[in-house]
Order: sequence, then C-alpha cells, then structure tokens
Amino acid sequence: MNAGRVAGMKLGDTGNADALPFGKPLDGVRVLALEQMQALPFATQLLARLGADVVKVESPKGGDLGRGSLPGMPDPEGRNLGATFLRNNLNKRSIAVDLKAPEGRQLVLDLAPRFDIVAENFKGGALARMGLGYDDIAAVHPAVVYVSVSGFGNTAPTPYDGWPAYAAIAEAMSGIYGYKLPPGQPPAPSPVGALGDIGTALFATIGLLAALRHRDATGQGQWVDVAMFDSMVAMTDIVVNFWSMGAWPKPGAGLPMILDGFEASNGWFIVQCGREHEFERLANLVGHPEWVTDERLSTRQGWRDHMDHVLRPGISAWAADKTNLEACFALAEAGVAAGPCLTPPQVIADPHLAERNMVVEIPRTDGGEPVLTPGNPIKMTKMADGPETRMPWLGEHTDELLSTELGLDADAIAALRDKGVVA
Repeated sequence: MNAGRVAGMKLGDTGNADALPFGKPLDGVRVLALEQMQALPFATQLLARLGADVVKVESPKGGDLGRGSLPGMPDPEGRNLGATFLRNNLNKRSIAVDLKAPEGRQLVLDLAPRFDIVAENFKGGALARMGLGYDDIAAVHPAVVYVSVSGFGNTAPTPYDGWPAYAAIAEAMSGIYGYKLPPGQPPAPSPVGALGDIGTALFATIGLLAALRHRDATGQGQWVDVAMFDSMVAMTDIVVNFWSMGAWPKPGAGLPMILDGFEASNGWFIVQCGREHEFERLANLVGHPEWVTDERLSTRQGWRDHMDHVLRPGISAWAADKTNLEACFALAEAGVAAGPCLTPPQVIADPHLAERNMVVEIPRTDGGEPVLTPGNPIKMTKMADGPETRMPWLGEHTDELLSTELGLDADAIAALRDKGVVA
C-alpha cells in the first residue's frame, strides 16, 4: 500500500454490522438490465447495493462497452476490464445473450416475467426496433416497471431522435459549459467527470422506485423514460433560472458573490460567500475588517469587481502560512463555507471517507495494488454497508440463469451456445 494511503473497504467486508439482521430495503426486488457504459449501470449497481438482485444482459461479442474502456486490467481470460465497467458493476450477475438473434430475443421475453424491473439504456427507440421495447415486454409481463435511459428519451417527439449521446454531450446541451467560460476559449468537456451519466442514473433510480411503489399500490406497471438531456437541464438548473432573471454572468465574469479558489502553502481551497454577514466574518478572519466599510465592497457585485486586486491578495496573504486544510478549518470555525481542493491521494486517505466506507478495494487480477472505486453514499441506520461482490466476468452466470430461471437443460444451453445465441 502506498505511504499515507488508507485501506478501503474490501470486497466481502461489512460495515455497520449491527444492521445486518435488518437485511436490505430492496431484498427480493429483481432487475433485468440490458445495459452498458455508466448511465444505467451506475443506477443498477446502486439498486444492488440496496439489496436488489441485478442480472446484467450483455452481448456475447465483447459484452458491455464499458469492458473495453481504458485504463483497464485483464479478466481471467485476458480480456480487458475497463475502469468504466469496474466501477459500475459490483454485486451483479452476467448473462451473455445475442439480442439480435430471434432465439436471444425470445430468451429475454421468457426471462422478463421473472423480474420486477426491466431496464435498458440503448439509443432511443433501438430496443423497440429489436422487439424488446416497453410494449413487447409489457405484453408478456403487464406489471413490469420498464426503465429506459437514453440521450433524448423515447416517449415524446424530439429533433435529436437517433443521436448517440454520452455524458459530455448532454452536459454541453444543458448550457452549463458556458458558465464562467473565458472569452475566446473553448469549453472544457466533462469538468466533473461523468455528471451526465451519474446524474441521469440517479433520476432513473428515483423514477423506478416511485414506479415500484405505484405498482405495489395499484398492480399496474409502467414505463419510466429518463433522458440525459432532461436530466442535465435539471441538474444545471441555474442556466434557465438565472438567465430568466437576468443574472447570467458575462463571459468569464462569474456571479455577484465570492465563489473562488485561493492559494495556501500546499495547494488551493475554495470559498463560497454570498451573504453580507458571511463577508463580515471573512473580512475579520483574514485581518481586513476595513473591507466591511469599504464603499467599493458594499455590494456583492463589488466583491466580484474587486476580487483580483483587493480580495484575492488579502485572502491569499492570510493563507500563505497555512495548509489548505488549516485554512478551511479556520474559515469553518468562523462560519464561512470553504473546502480544500484535495488531490487523489488526499481523497483516498481522507479519514471521513474511511469512516463512512466510501472507498472500496477491488483486487487486481494481474497483481499489484487494488483498484479503488467509490462506495455507496446512501447510509441507513438499518442497512449494513456491503458485503460487496466483484464485478462478473462476461457471461459468467449464463448457464446458471438459463437453468434456474427457464429450466433449460445442458443440451439446450449447449445448442444455443453453438449457434452463438449465448456465451
């Protein structure tokens, strides 16, 4: 283990073990996931962490596209296991089925009635054209909660029908990339990782849980249709809201408040100060009480206008003999919101995250230190963290599922495998 690195929660470990007798809130809920990459796999992994049984349907030819992402590590057969796949597929089982083959389509239709949720994140309309859309599944399983995650949705007309979409595409279309964009500079894609994927996955999770509650109350299944574009407009709500109120900042200017990075002895920290009483606390803490009565700084726009030649030099001078964490502790004690800009090793070693089981170790198949991935951020007093199980190898559970769920014998499964329908 690297010096200073805090060990994460290992696969198979259990946190909050006193909660084990209560089980998990989604015990008994079953999910058949026709999924790839992250926008849906993040959601189904969250469901699995909450107790759901998630069966992942993958193509026999390479599986989930996330398996091919980089960086990666080899699976036991030497095939790449990409980082996108590693961090989104704990606690699942994998069945490899060719959805384009008539026999493969029929296998999914036969499996569907045994699951509460059928979820997919193909391009809008793609599964309907393959005979596995909502109407097709509902015909054999009327009570199904069918969940679709796509760039632009399925249930309303859109000029973007057929467009492929990844996280950065939906983020860009939300308008947020123009926020604080310096004049003449290109936007920086994916400024906070896969916001478009994870944000959409969370809305999908809320929608399907609500649909399950509705089904339990009425007996009626339904289609939960979540578009990445819609989700990003919701996540980046300031775009439409601030623009409508005439408060959208000029290019590169920022909003009238203090929301800036400042340098300490070992790195940067962020301060957010948008109220006058907070500004007074900040001024007094950093040794500039005169700022409170300075006419130039009497408005929030004044803070913005005089950031670079008044506020930034003063705050940075105060922080020069402090670490960014020390500066933030002092600011927090004074009632000013601040946070250090942590490096990856600092995040990994953070004691808060260790206490809350927020770093999970996945053993490498090729030796060396484990791959790290975030834990479950949902903490419940009557649900234990873990135990987590590793991500599945491609098609690892095909025979088991076809046998136990559909009653196929070894000869029938072998015949399907010989035809390339399953793997």
